[in-house]
Amino acid sequence: MDRRPLAVAAYRRLWVASAVCAVGGSFSVVAVPAQLFTVTGSSAAVGGAGAVSFVALVVAALWIGALADVMDRRRVLLAAHSGLALTYAGLWIHTVLGGRSVAVLMMLVACQGLTFGAIMTTMGAVVPRLVPVELLPAANSLMSLTRYAGSILGPVLAGVVIPAVGLGTLYLCDAVALLAVVWAVVRLPPLPPLPHPAGPSHDPDAQWRTRRPTIGQVVASFRYVAASRLLVAVLAVDLAAMVFGMPIALFPELAQHTYGGSAGGGLELGLLYAAYPAGVVTAGLLSGTFTRVRRHGALMAAAAAAWGVTVVVLGLAAQLWVALATLVIGGAVNFVLSTFRNAITQAHTHDAMRGRIQGSLTVVLFGGPHIANLLHGAAASILDPRMVICAGGLLTTVTVAAIAWAVPELRNYTPRHHDL
Repeated sequence: MDRRPLAVAAYRRLWVASAVCAVGGSFSVVAVPAQLFTVTGSSAAVGGAGAVSFVALVVAALWIGALADVMDRRRVLLAAHSGLALTYAGLWIHTVLGGRSVAVLMMLVACQGLTFGAIMTTMGAVVPRLVPVELLPAANSLMSLTRYAGSILGPVLAGVVIPAVGLGTLYLCDAVALLAVVWAVVRLPPLPPLPHPAGPSHDPDAQWRTRRPTIGQVVASFRYVAASRLLVAVLAVDLAAMVFGMPIALFPELAQHTYGGSAGGGLELGLLYAAYPAGVVTAGLLSGTFTRVRRHGALMAAAAAAWGVTVVVLGLAAQLWVALATLVIGGAVNFVLSTFRNAITQAHTHDAMRGRIQGSLTVVLFGGPHIANLLHGAAASILDPRMVICAGGLLTTVTVAAIAWAVPELRNYTPRHHDL
């Protein structure tokens, strides 16, 4: 594992705190749906909460991304983490008082989406201010490792302890765990907006430096991306991998009809869901094998194309062990893809725009899987699901290859200090 960024004290404190929060602060992932289903008896309510959270996350990612470009990012990050801690405290109080109000639950879910979107966006803009450009791949891989490891361990622990301690205790644990991150953010140095290196006359956002974020600033982020062939290619590759090649919505059907699982779930379904994050964590533990590579763009495109190939193999796999091995490999190559996607967008974007670009990236990151679920679900209602999976993987590889061929800036990209 590439641990070089941990030599930077500010980054090390933030990473350690994030690791604590990734496990101890992720219980609500299980607790909120469990409480909603207990109160309503309806899976539709659980799905509705997911939609509310996603909409709130999109709004926060775009708006807070603009705010992070005109304010001290340490203050923005502190407010976001404090807001999420208060949200979990609110969920705890609501549960202690009976926890029967669906309206209150939905309001708190919206607050959770808002604060989580703000954290994801601002954190992506903070890390490049803490570590040098050559350490960005390693820094991003360490952050992703804790996030994915937490997404495995947190829900497992939550499922085990819910019968013993109840949902309210889980929310309280989430709130307490977030205090570690609040402490680490307080210890960060001030991170005010940086002036444009060419001077105010060359800074298109100079007029906004002392203003509140506006719709114009949000729109400016999309214009900024559209003006860069490299950033357009990076986002296009990422979208192709997520939208065409993310068949998670078909796992229940695969588990039951292809691998002989029981109706409504079972071991086969659980293994399918666990295999991908297992590959992600494995790649994170071996990050030193690729984070020192200089050809970031070529490696990102190669990882995306390899992900498409693994999806094709998944669609062809008639045995469960083959499907699981394929998903583990797919998780590993997708970890490489996400590591260099983040590193490229962070290094290639000037600090004055970094908050907004990270906001746009957050929308793509969380919106892609939602679109994938809709497309794969609709296609599988007409065609054989394994055929849909194979077609999605093939389309991913072909699309990524076409983008890499058409945009030499991507396949030839290597980080340079003046990118910052």
